[in-house]
Amino acid sequence: MSRLTAQQLVEEVLAASTADGCVAYVVESTEANLRWASNSLTTNGAMRSRQVVVVSFVDGGAGMAAGTVARTGTPDVTALVAASEQAARDAGPAEDAVPLLSEPPAGAGDWDADPAETSIEVFAEFAPALGEAFGGARDRGDLLFGYAEHSLTTTYLGTSTGLRLRHDQPSGRVELNGKSTDFSRSVWAGVGTRDFRDVSVPDLAADVERKLGWSQRRVDLPAGRYETLLPPSAVSDLMLYAYWTMEARDADEGRNVFARPGGGNRIGDRLAQLPLTLRSDPAEPGLEAAAFQVVGSSSAAASVFDNGMATPAVDWIRDGVLTNLVRPRAWALKTTAPAVAAVDNLVLEAPDTTATQDEMVAATDRGLLLTTLWYIREVDPQTLLLTGLTRDGVFLVEGGEVTGAVNNFRWNESPVDLLGRISQAGRTERTLPREWNDWFTRAAMPPVRVPDFNMSSVSPAS
Repeated sequence: MSRLTAQQLVEEVLAASTADGCVAYVVESTEANLRWASNSLTTNGAMRSRQVVVVSFVDGGAGMAAGTVARTGTPDVTALVAASEQAARDAGPAEDAVPLLSEPPAGAGDWDADPAETSIEVFAEFAPALGEAFGGARDRGDLLFGYAEHSLTTTYLGTSTGLRLRHDQPSGRVELNGKSTDFSRSVWAGVGTRDFRDVSVPDLAADVERKLGWSQRRVDLPAGRYETLLPPSAVSDLMLYAYWTMEARDADEGRNVFARPGGGNRIGDRLAQLPLTLRSDPAEPGLEAAAFQVVGSSSAAASVFDNGMATPAVDWIRDGVLTNLVRPRAWALKTTAPAVAAVDNLVLEAPDTTATQDEMVAATDRGLLLTTLWYIREVDPQTLLLTGLTRDGVFLVEGGEVTGAVNNFRWNESPVDLLGRISQAGRTERTLPREWNDWFTRAAMPPVRVPDFNMSSVSPAS
């Protein structure tokens, strides 16, 4: 079988469908990567992939049901459509059933254009700069580890109601880990990017060098509550978890932290004492994302019936007050509230804030400066209590200066509770979540000061 274009494949699926409705989308992806260890490049590679997803909708008399089947490559269209329709017939009536959308959203894309592609050439300037960083690390007696990845994903979505939508999504990330030769000291720096043109290897290497220097003095501290400065990366990992639980249905039914005691949700409640705004915008400069939904399976946060639904800019928290929750169309109809779609980026900011992280350190009498959080797990969904560990550098700040590295801790905190206790937020900047960057790289966050961050126990992790 000759390889069909993505557009042809979508059209053949829709033509072959005998269901009451059909959504088909094809995701074309290319990726390039570099990996290095001990100041030497170890591997590089490029990959290409295709995923085909078919969602069939069948009315069996008791209500509309949906069935989804996904394949890779260029599958047999007849068999794929038949499998999807059988999956719909085997499923019960869908709780989220609503008519499929037929009006294209703004930002529908150029359906006829070829897929966007990346290649190893995306690292043309990055790789030589990395080589220079290796040389500097060798001269200092340090070791550099890490990787760089870039992908370009084009999604073509078509529906039996006439939608033809296309979106190109570039994504990139760099993680640079610095270690002493005896591996007793370890630090991290990372950044997200769309095209690597804005990635400064010298800046990343300088950040790692500075943190390794701070780590030469070791200070052991007990568990307890400490004034703590969280850098943008750590803030993004916490805020992302809060974002992923902003589901209106779970709140309305009393199952998450955004449920109002006694019934309903907490929209309108003040969550932060500072005028913080948590928002998403598919047109956010440097963090651009799809302007419509692409959904393979239904959940409290998204519905297969909402494929092609617009994802406009939205404030989740505005000036410290909870303003919106994610709400598919079916739940919106049941609750007479507006449908609100999630967006694949997240920004936290405070008005008129210009302080850098270094300036916040200089204003700290005594406290901790974190690098990253990891192994984050949920303890209690009702309060969104999370637990996790610190990683790759916890530093003691005394008299406005970093004076040494501290042992790692296990921490216990709720990001929603933290919002109410943040006493200072700095300047928002693009950042890379450390824990969640396999799934989410488009974030901009400020460094924040928390006067009583709960380091619940000392961790032996290094």
